[in-house]
Amino acid sequence: MQAYHLPIMLDEVIEGLNVKSNGLYFDGTCGGAGHSEAILSAEPTAKLVATDKDGDAISAATARLAPFEGRYRLVRADFKSFEEVLSPEERLDGFLLDLGISSHQIDDASRGFAYRSSDAPLDMRMDKRASLTARDVVNGYGEEDLRRILREYGEEPFAGTIAGRIVRERQIHPIETCGQLKDIVERSLPPKFRSAACARQTFQAIRVEVNGELDGLETCIRGLIGRLKKGGRAVILSFHSLEDRIVKNVFRDLSTACTCPKSFPVCVCGRVKELEVLTRKPITASEQEQEINPRSKSAKLRIAEKITE
Repeated sequence: MQAYHLPIMLDEVIEGLNVKSNGLYFDGTCGGAGHSEAILSAEPTAKLVATDKDGDAISAATARLAPFEGRYRLVRADFKSFEEVLSPEERLDGFLLDLGISSHQIDDASRGFAYRSSDAPLDMRMDKRASLTARDVVNGYGEEDLRRILREYGEEPFAGTIAGRIVRERQIHPIETCGQLKDIVERSLPPKFRSAACARQTFQAIRVEVNGELDGLETCIRGLIGRLKKGGRAVILSFHSLEDRIVKNVFRDLSTACTCPKSFPVCVCGRVKELEVLTRKPITASEQEQEINPRSKSAKLRIAEKITE
């Protein structure tokens, strides 16, 4: 099961979680359960609730966590539905969100995530039960919506040109495969901007739209922090600037105390500092890990500790 997904910054994540005796932890994006396994291995009395919306991930995680029977609960669900997964009385000693796409999802051509998989169908669903696919987005969204998605979710400087060519091409024939979309992107760019990876931002943007990756993320992070016990840790791995910006802003906001003007004799805003941010700058993967796992190069790890009940 190790091949399903290589967990990124494993040691740094476990150190960040500071796994405690009899602690309860939540792994919202368990993937192949590499991080989950390490959490349960770190402390023999720790317990875990783990979720993933990908059925393949749940199958891999079930097999990998079998030795820890009785100490974990595994649920096929979006981590943003944590309130439906955790019971009202369950308080957490830590939670982990690994917001990246798994190696398995990229490497399985049939999932349609990779721009290098030329004949793969445009799919990109993390949850195969979902109805919206990348094909639907590419062939069904209006030009303005496509432009917005590419610009906002992919930070693609040629969003308008790419969106326009997509619309023109699909009027001739439907865009069905990853290879077709990659070719459209390449032909939309000036020659000096073309490269083997020039479609990466477009594919990222469409994947984010298909899976609603940013929808409700801030609310979810705030809710999970609200579930933490005093001393509990929030540990979040992000892989592109949009996610990292949300994480950073939530941590900054919740680590801010009174915001009243200094001229006020007493606080009237009632604001209380909830978090202590433990990573002034995000942690990145070591050079050695980046050599072993190139997908770790874009990872940023942020950690904070709850300081209120």
